Amino acid sequence: MKSKLLLSLLLGSALGLSAQGFKDGVEYYRADQPEEALIILTNTLNQPGTEQATSYYYLGQIAMQKGDQAKAKEYFDKGLAADPNNGYNYVGLGALALANGNAGQAKDYFKDAKGKAKKDADVLTEIARAYFIADPVKYATEIDKALADAKKADKRAAAPFILEGDRLAPTNVGDAAGMYEMAAQFDHDAKVPDQHPEAYVKYARTYFRVNPQFAIQKLKDLLSYQPNSALAQRELAEKYYDNNQLTMAAQQYEQYIQNPNSFKKDKQRLVGLLFFAQRYPESYALAGEILKEEPANFYMQRMQFYNKKAMGEKEAAKAAAETLMSNPKAELNSQDYTQYGELLQDMGDDSTAVLMYEKAVGASPEKFSLLKDLSSAYNQAHMFDKAAEAMERYMAASGDDNLNDQLQLALRWNAVAASKMETDSVASQAASQKALAAIEKVKAEISDNPIVLNNYARILMTANRNVYDQAVYDADLATLACLDADPTNLEKRKSMYTQVLGRLGNYEISNLKDVDKARATFTRFYEISPSEELKAYLETLAPAEAK
Repeated sequence: MKSKLLLSLLLGSALGLSAQGFKDGVEYYRADQPEEALIILTNTLNQPGTEQATSYYYLGQIAMQKGDQAKAKEYFDKGLAADPNNGYNYVGLGALALANGNAGQAKDYFKDAKGKAKKDADVLTEIARAYFIADPVKYATEIDKALADAKKADKRAAAPFILEGDRLAPTNVGDAAGMYEMAAQFDHDAKVPDQHPEAYVKYARTYFRVNPQFAIQKLKDLLSYQPNSALAQRELAEKYYDNNQLTMAAQQYEQYIQNPNSFKKDKQRLVGLLFFAQRYPESYALAGEILKEEPANFYMQRMQFYNKKAMGEKEAAKAAAETLMSNPKAELNSQDYTQYGELLQDMGDDSTAVLMYEKAVGASPEKFSLLKDLSSAYNQAHMFDKAAEAMERYMAASGDDNLNDQLQLALRWNAVAASKMETDSVASQAASQKALAAIEKVKAEISDNPIVLNNYARILMTANRNVYDQAVYDADLATLACLDADPTNLEKRKSMYTQVLGRLGNYEISNLKDVDKARATFTRFYEISPSEELKAYLETLAPAEAK
């Protein structure tokens, strides 16, 4: 349930601006999240404190990734107009030239960039990255030369080692992680520290598969250095989630969404995380806040329904479910229908519940287990024929040889047989034969299980039109022997004991006319489940000399 629901919540847009302003957008871009970067960079472009030339450079790079070269050039030109001494946009124009196969022109632009940023390792590394993006094999020499220039400008700069990690990541994860870790250390020790949180983020992403907790700790270190970084806050929340630490993920998301540079989709994800952390009232309330802004947001309508159901507020849950189901834009899934069906069953509306389970199967026909759920719904609604047929469809579709399912199939057909006994004896007998065939398969594999043996006796009796004969008596004796083989059954299968002993005793007194045997059987019944009525009946069975 967890991954499908949360993935479905990942929609939204930016909420606003943060204390870090445009820097959050730069960090998102460098951490390979251009969509998030685009939103923040656009929203902060005219904010006081924004380095517009730098923002235009990253907006141009995002446009290039989208294949819009005209827009990219427009951004780079605007960046030069905003600050002709900022080297980034010369790099952008050079990258654009490389994309069009004009390496000579690109070299000239890169030369201009170097002239503006001779000792700026970040800008010099961007030259190497431009070649890397264009063609890492064709321009391997140029990449090495540009990286050497960046390291010469600052031998402990983080940016060159981040790019080294990116070069290694596709083929050598271990060495790539080492480069990212080195970059993170250099970044933290720099004169102006903690300008490259992407080093930590890329390290955590790379190392997470090897050691999740170590990767998480690296992000916690980053957050301690940059407590206001939206990227740091969000990445830590994501890694908690990826590691199935849902409570920690919820707590971290709660802190993160206070950052004005968070995203609506993350606020929606928090609704789901709070739900899975069983913080239902808070999840419901947060979904309500989102719905005030977006009344037709069916993801949040879904979460309000699920939360009310989890809180046991049936009428409110039903109302929320009806709101969700009536939303014409809602992308309903099989889980929505089964959750609603389950609620309706709990409220005693079995017939409508069946319709929901039928819709669930229609929504996800590839999920064979839904046929089993549908069978149970039909059975609860006393639609026994359909219950048996749905169970057979499930077993045929899934190729399932599970003995528990085989037993359920036997019971489904037995219910059909019992329901038709007085109205259609032919159909009843046919269903009984199917029930017997199914239970025999189970019995052949499990001959010492009291549940199997007890149900075998019940099915035999139905097949015999509820006449308790010697065959059923023998089956009950086998069940009793199986129960007696395990002393713990006296407690855990007490009700089964009394059912079997009651049937045996009645047969012994009525059919076998064996009062002594019946008395012994009912005495055992009394010892297991004493009652005044049974005590009085036993007295009637006592020998004459004892009365």
